[in-house]
Amino acid sequence: MADELVFYTNPMSRGRIARWMLEETGVPYHTEIMTFGGTMKAPDYLAVNPMGKVPTIRHGETIVTECAAICAYLADTFPEKELAPKPHERGSYYRWMFFAAGPLEAAATNRALGFVTPAEKSRMAGYGSFGDVMDTLEKAVSTSPYIAGDRFTAADVYVGSHIGWGLGFGTFEKRQAFADYVARVTNREGYRRATALDDELMQQMQ
Repeated sequence: MADELVFYTNPMSRGRIARWMLEETGVPYHTEIMTFGGTMKAPDYLAVNPMGKVPTIRHGETIVTECAAICAYLADTFPEKELAPKPHERGSYYRWMFFAAGPLEAAATNRALGFVTPAEKSRMAGYGSFGDVMDTLEKAVSTSPYIAGDRFTAADVYVGSHIGWGLGFGTFEKRQAFADYVARVTNREGYRRATALDDELMQQMQ
């Protein structure tokens, strides 16, 4: 089919973010399970995603990689699902989605790797310092029920996934505002369906 939606993933990867977003849309899709160091690096898949990473979606002739881009693409492609604000209301939506894709992920990754930006060189880092990022994020999730306002959007899928993983793996500071926000955004059928699907796949792969 020209508009077939194919989802390349592994249940032990960031593919869980894209899976959640796909389940929020409720549209049918075909899942291709990729293996680390195996099918992810095979020529056929490298032709789809030269990075050899997941997730990736192929929608007809359109290929989208990177979780934030996948979330935004799906929200725009299926506007009837109302997973993005109206175009003139998207300031906060774009701001926090790209904040999570840039400063937040970089700061959390560096922390997990044991890298600390020297205070005198913090201006060289796009995120400044880990503390700056945590404080900024705490204010963002405390201002309104959802990251872009009063309604759940694709930005909550992306930001909520980052915070949930950060709390679970210990790469984020444990703050009550973070826990409360994650509880709000994951209390959804789409999240529960996505989690059940990926957990079942993990069991099958063991």
